[in-house]
Amino acid sequence: MGLNETPSSERVHIGFFGRRNAGKSSVVNAVTGQELSVVSDIKGTTTDPVYKSMELLPMGPVVIIDTPGFDDEGALGEMRVRKTKQILNRSDCAVLVVDATLGKTEIDEELIRLFVEKKIPYVVAYNKCDESGNKEYSDGLAVSATEGLFIHDLKERIGALVHTGDAKMKIVGDLLKPLDLVVLVIPIDTAAPKGRLILPQQQTIRDILEAGAVAISVRDTELKETLDKLGTKPALVITDSQAFEQVNKDTPDDILLTSFSILMARYKGFLEDSVKGVSVLSDLKDGDKVLISEGCTHHRQCDDIGTVKLPRWLKEFTGKNLIIETTSGREFPEDISSYDLIIHCGGCMLNEREMEYRRKCADDAGVPFTNYGITIAYMNGILKRSLMVLPDLGNMIP
Repeated sequence: MGLNETPSSERVHIGFFGRRNAGKSSVVNAVTGQELSVVSDIKGTTTDPVYKSMELLPMGPVVIIDTPGFDDEGALGEMRVRKTKQILNRSDCAVLVVDATLGKTEIDEELIRLFVEKKIPYVVAYNKCDESGNKEYSDGLAVSATEGLFIHDLKERIGALVHTGDAKMKIVGDLLKPLDLVVLVIPIDTAAPKGRLILPQQQTIRDILEAGAVAISVRDTELKETLDKLGTKPALVITDSQAFEQVNKDTPDDILLTSFSILMARYKGFLEDSVKGVSVLSDLKDGDKVLISEGCTHHRQCDDIGTVKLPRWLKEFTGKNLIIETTSGREFPEDISSYDLIIHCGGCMLNEREMEYRRKCADDAGVPFTNYGITIAYMNGILKRSLMVLPDLGNMIP
């Protein structure tokens, strides 16, 4: 993909943190070479996180995040600090901006402790070095956002924090041989976005092409006839999970079948946990709580998968009076201990660090964690079949 098409989830996320008036926004503007953030001498000018997608060499495509001051006060200030802590869960690396005229404070030390706790590589930038006169620091580097001093050095230091070489993990390309035929089943219904394919479908097509294989896209309503007319057996059929039931019926048993959601869970690194967690569905009782979490914030349609279809299918499958709650986008409960199961989307809009954070939260709380595709395959009795494209996992299923 080119720069403009690189999705946020595939970019390195760089968070800028610090106290109010340390000059975070000025440093962000200096690093990006743009007036990304509003700058003022008034404390607390940045009231909400500011996101900017751009290219920062040598890292390449990145998301720059300017955060509110970590020492914000009052009820609104507490909410802003909580938002800042959430940014930590999606930051691949961090820049701690310290006011060099004041030196490190307890707030700065607290942020460093959080970086270390969350294993976030970081650099300390002592801003306003033109005022402090100090140009050497053993635990960081001096910069001046207003004078543009040592900003290039800071960019080089940031670039060294995260390895951005070619990703080894593929969505499906590593499972294919050149000229393999792959049929993609893409329903075009009221819940489908107008005039475009959703991100996992785009990424899967690109991955297939990069593997030298052949992709054929078809609606679920034309799948059976298409397979009859192909004249050659596909190596794999990949479907939208919502169409699993009919696609399973229309796809001969000797053709491998899986879903975009299952492949995305593998790509994001939580497929095995999803397979282990899904069996809890058969043990749910009246009053049990299920969290359905979606990573994007698309407009909800009348038959939305996360808020309508899955809750309906869960109640039909279990026959129980479940308490079902939903979240979307960047929102994720801080305390998930009250849930009996978490069902997450494929995570295509979330970067790897945030997806890992959510999975680990569930693990730490002892809450089973699964995903949409695995859940739907399980409820349709085809979990084993949907995983046989990955024999090591498929053979784990009775």
